[in-house]
Amino acid sequence: MAAKPTDFSRRELLQRGLGVAAVAGLGGSMLQNTLADENHDATPSRAKSSNPIAVSTYSYWRYRDDSKLTILECIDLADKAGFDGVEILHVQMEDTSNAMLQQIKQRAFKYGLDLCGFSTHQSFVNPDADKRQENVDHTIKCIELAYAMGIPTIRVNTGRWGTSGSFDELMANKGIEPNLEGYTDDQGFDWVYEGLEKCLPTAEKCGVVLGLENHWGLGRTAKGVLRCINHINSPWLRATLDTGNFLENQYQQYTELAPEAVFVQAKTYFGGGTWYTLDIDYDRVAKTLRDVDYRGYISLEFEGEEKHEIAIPKSLAMLRKAFA
Repeated sequence: MAAKPTDFSRRELLQRGLGVAAVAGLGGSMLQNTLADENHDATPSRAKSSNPIAVSTYSYWRYRDDSKLTILECIDLADKAGFDGVEILHVQMEDTSNAMLQQIKQRAFKYGLDLCGFSTHQSFVNPDADKRQENVDHTIKCIELAYAMGIPTIRVNTGRWGTSGSFDELMANKGIEPNLEGYTDDQGFDWVYEGLEKCLPTAEKCGVVLGLENHWGLGRTAKGVLRCINHINSPWLRATLDTGNFLENQYQQYTELAPEAVFVQAKTYFGGGTWYTLDIDYDRVAKTLRDVDYRGYISLEFEGEEKHEIAIPKSLAMLRKAFA
């Protein structure tokens, strides 16, 4: 038979008695201080802390034929250099079997490194619905790969019109290219909305945030990225802020995009940039991010001509100082 609300066990009575005795034993001043404390916010403020610094596996490769390392090799180098985490570039992976995914996760765990980001490629800016669906399917697959490795966010792109003759030509034109004949930016954005929205159920199920990057095409500017984020209005779509991809009014655009950032990629160009070199004041960038209480990862993307063995340690030291 269940006990009545007024029935107490011996243990409950003993506990209640000890509680009363403890309160009675408080000195007057202690009791006053305790009561006074209750009138203040009991939640302690979080002390300012430095941002953790990761390195993208891209930094060791940079699409060079003579320097493509495996993901495991990059993790080993990241550990030796003293990084806190690793961002994986999807197209650098030669094996995406589950066995390899778990080996990558195990290797990072062994070193105490976070697998903090997964950089992927897709383009939804295409009038062909079948092509757009292929990119949706690809992105969903990438979300699932990130989930299998325990990675909480992936970089995604809007995509671009594809009217440039080559990527080198696109870079020479500062990322600007003409629309496909007969189509408007508004149509392109509608395709991007549709594509990203199809990916969101999987992102939510897997707990992987899509970080839309300022990465050419319709996402070349903070305005373009924010247009997508604000239209879709989902906590599973936020921004990846790349410090090297704003070629005009860069600090103003950092400020605009920073409030939505869940991941930050920090470019350095020691030895001169592959396509261009930006003079980035990382003390200023760090202040911009602190002003919006960004506490997440800063991921190094070295994109210079200097050997990575020399440039990456210099880059890490610079970022550690700026984001301390």
